[in-house]
Amino acid sequence: RVERWLASREGGVQVLYKVIGIGVAVWLLLLWAGFSRWVTERLLRRASALSRILKKFLLQLVYWLNFLIFGLVLLAFVGVNVTPFFAIFGGISFILGFALQQTIGNLASGLMMMVLKPFDTGDTVKIAGTSGQVDEMSVVSTRIRTADNQIITIPNSMIWGDVITNVSASAIRRVDLVFGIDYSDNASHAIEVLEDMIKTNPLCLKDPAPQVFVGELADSSVNLYCRPWVKREDYWTVYWGLTGVVKERFDAEGISIPFPQQDVHFIAK
Repeated sequence: RVERWLASREGGVQVLYKVIGIGVAVWLLLLWAGFSRWVTERLLRRASALSRILKKFLLQLVYWLNFLIFGLVLLAFVGVNVTPFFAIFGGISFILGFALQQTIGNLASGLMMMVLKPFDTGDTVKIAGTSGQVDEMSVVSTRIRTADNQIITIPNSMIWGDVITNVSASAIRRVDLVFGIDYSDNASHAIEVLEDMIKTNPLCLKDPAPQVFVGELADSSVNLYCRPWVKREDYWTVYWGLTGVVKERFDAEGISIPFPQQDVHFIAK
């Protein structure tokens, strides 16, 4: 009986045809989904205004939508009743809407960030109390790589509901440095020394012009504000470089850097 069923057109042969048909249909489905993603990728290359994060999301969305829609079409074509699938999807969506409210909030925040582009992958940002480089972003969460190579994953709702600082947004940045000198030192001479160090530093830009001035008369020192402009990628090089070199130059010029101190007077009664 098994042999007769396997050899009959209404039995095993028909099942074999269906299996082959489903295999070919799945192969065509994958081929079509990949082709649609390739076409979408070529079209998105012309949209320079869109962020890399949004482009990646749109590619995945097009791929899975094509996979889902044409998958249902192929199932209906081979004789499968697809009507129950819609009822199942509706019930699952209703349940998930209540169970995953926080996730839906993250999804909405992720879509807003993809459209408005407060930052992109590769940017250095300060978000949700964390500083680092945007390593990867999805519609639900954002992954930050800190300076000491820690990976921090932050839900998008926490980012969108907080202040977002994009350090990499501008091509140039201002380096804010403060150097304290003693009250007995000549402030004008110290300013000239700082200006000369900025002029001789090839990483400091001449336009915008740097600023060096007396910014504060503190308790134990006269604080000089030193504000050169640099390219974004040279920020920390100039910040750390000037800080170390100024100490050596001040020592050579006889300019002292005071430490906090108090004078205590005893009055005899």
